[in-house]
Amino acid sequence: MPRPHWPKVLPPLSPEQQLRSNEFMRLWHEELAARPRYGLVEQFNHSFPVRHSPAGFRTTLEIGAGLGEHLAYEKLTPDQERNYYCNEMRENMAAAIRQRWPRVNTVVGDCQQPLDFPDGFFDRYIAVHVLEHLPNLPAAIREAHRLLNKETGRMLIVVPTEGSPAYSLARRISAERLWRRHYDAPYAEFYRREHINRIPEILSELDAWFTIEQRGCFPFPFLPFHFCNLCIGYVLRPRPLTI
Repeated sequence: MPRPHWPKVLPPLSPEQQLRSNEFMRLWHEELAARPRYGLVEQFNHSFPVRHSPAGFRTTLEIGAGLGEHLAYEKLTPDQERNYYCNEMRENMAAAIRQRWPRVNTVVGDCQQPLDFPDGFFDRYIAVHVLEHLPNLPAAIREAHRLLNKETGRMLIVVPTEGSPAYSLARRISAERLWRRHYDAPYAEFYRREHINRIPEILSELDAWFTIEQRGCFPFPFLPFHFCNLCIGYVLRPRPLTI
C-alpha cells in the first residue's frame, strides 16, 4: 500500500455540523461512563496504561483526555497529581475536566502541534483511543517523542481495531444508536471524520520513533488478531536520538 499523504485533509464542517460533532463527542464520553455494559472494555482501555506505567514516574501527559475519565483509574501520589497534564482540544470537554479534577493541569490545545513543555519533560505519554483520530499523526508522534524522557519514558496507547468485523458490529449497537437517538443527520457524518487512521498505519508511523515493548488485546488476549478484538494496547519505548 502507498504511504498516505499527511496531513489527511478532511472536508470542512458547517457550523451546525461542528456543533453537532462537539456535542456528540461529549455525549459519547458521558455514555461510556454511565453505562455498566461498557464496563469491561472501559476497564481494559484505562487499566492498560496504569498497569504498564514505568516505575517511579512523576510527570504525565494525557492527550485527548475527554472528560477526564482515565483519571478515575489512576492511583496518584500528590506529587504525581500535581504533575499530571490533561490535553484536550475541545473547550467544552476541558471545562468538565477542570471541574471534576481541579488538582491536575488541564491544557487546551492540539497535540499535533508543538506543546509548551521542554524536551524530555514527561515520564508517561498516555493516548487512549486518540491516535486513530489525528489527521497529522506523524506530527503528533514526533512531538510525543520529543516530550518523553528517552531513558525512562514510555508512550502508553490503546487503539480500536477500526475496520474489523468485531469493531464494526460493536459500533452499530453502541455509538451509532446513541447518535440516532439525538440527531436526524446520518451517523457517517461523524464517524467517517473520526476514525481516519487504522492500526497498520499507526504502527508504521510509530516505528520510526518508538519500539514496542508489550502489547495487550481485548477481549481475546491470546488471539493477537484485529478481526476478533475490539482494542489493542501498546507500551512503546522512545528510540534514542541520533546525531
